[in-house]
Amino acid sequence: MSEEAFVAIVGCIAVVVLMLLRVPIAVSLGAVAIGGFAYLVGIEPAIGLLIHSPIRTVTDFNFSVIPLFILMGALVSASGMSRELFRAANAWVGHLRGGMAMATVLACGGFAAINGSSLASAATMTHVALPEMRRAGYDAGLSAGVIAAGGTLGIMIPPSVMFILYAILTDTSVASLFIAGIVPGIIAVAFYCLTIQIIYQLKPEWLPRGERADRKERWDSLRDVWATIALFALVIGGIYGGFVTITEAAGLGVFGAVAIGVLRGKLSWAAMEGSLVEALRTSAAIFFIVIAAFLFQYFLAVTQMSQLLADLLTTMPIGPLGIVISILAFYIIVGMFVDELAIILLTIPIVFPVVIDLGFDAVWFGVLVVVTVQIGLIAPPVGIICFIMNNMVPDIGLVNIYKGAMPFVIADLFWLALLVAFPPLSLFLVGMMG
Repeated sequence: MSEEAFVAIVGCIAVVVLMLLRVPIAVSLGAVAIGGFAYLVGIEPAIGLLIHSPIRTVTDFNFSVIPLFILMGALVSASGMSRELFRAANAWVGHLRGGMAMATVLACGGFAAINGSSLASAATMTHVALPEMRRAGYDAGLSAGVIAAGGTLGIMIPPSVMFILYAILTDTSVASLFIAGIVPGIIAVAFYCLTIQIIYQLKPEWLPRGERADRKERWDSLRDVWATIALFALVIGGIYGGFVTITEAAGLGVFGAVAIGVLRGKLSWAAMEGSLVEALRTSAAIFFIVIAAFLFQYFLAVTQMSQLLADLLTTMPIGPLGIVISILAFYIIVGMFVDELAIILLTIPIVFPVVIDLGFDAVWFGVLVVVTVQIGLIAPPVGIICFIMNNMVPDIGLVNIYKGAMPFVIADLFWLALLVAFPPLSLFLVGMMG
């Protein structure tokens, strides 16, 4: 083994150890990257890398779309659209078996279409749906699990920050990835609702039926949903209609969210200020991880570890599809411990060329990557959404939240297998738009 390969392995182990010790991801990646780069190349080149790489990253115009979509999500959260979506969904399906749980999943799917953040979706729906389910007599752990699973839809249904990062790293069309995520997102909602029905058959006392809303209540509940539909049509319709670029669509989404919120009297100056602060914090955290990941990529490039891993993958005697499945299994396992942003930023530059050389479609693989990352958001032992919910509702308990989420992790594995077996599920809309 060469010295460079040994240093790369030690560096990767050091990053994992630091993360397990709760050192911030950006600090873990950045410190190991600069230290390893300095050891192999020299102190001065490492300092030069530390000076110039962050500037190149934060001034890259392609990344400007990320804070804009994050701000749009913060604004729609402050406007109360999630509550309106839940009320409408509950009016239509709340009387069915497990109806309020299915209403939560449907509301999460609708909110994801204008939010793009899984953590924000889960946090918002915890405030909106969890009190209602607990009042209705739902099992507390299962209720939290439903919200956690529904929250993961935020990174699948467009607009999605994960798709944007994947597109930038692989030079793939963001518009194609967005359209490719729609059908898998709908399938995920269907699988979650099916899972709820299976749980009802096993434990009907956990999901009591609600009262049936009359016809007037149902139609009245749709009155405020127009805001969500209008904003989704403005952003996604603008992209696929060819009227705006992705970055312009993000800016248009921010403008639309402000305009709709103000016109309806549901977005005060204080709420807008809070949304700006929240978007700034989230964007800063993402950019710190992005900068650190790029530094680590420079370190791996010097060690040539990326090429060694690519050669190892291509020589595995399991066939092209077996290699892809192995990569996805790796993502699922690592996703249980490591932040989803770090996974994508660190591994995509390594595995993507291999997948393309094997003849697979870049958009299809992007959808699969996001699905596997989505699973890691709620899978124990570290599923970040479950941790966030535990901080918000500590009386339920982290173990109970994990128990409630596990049936949906199993559902995710089934629909991931479906997407692997039938690539047209992800690609046929892309073909229609192309």
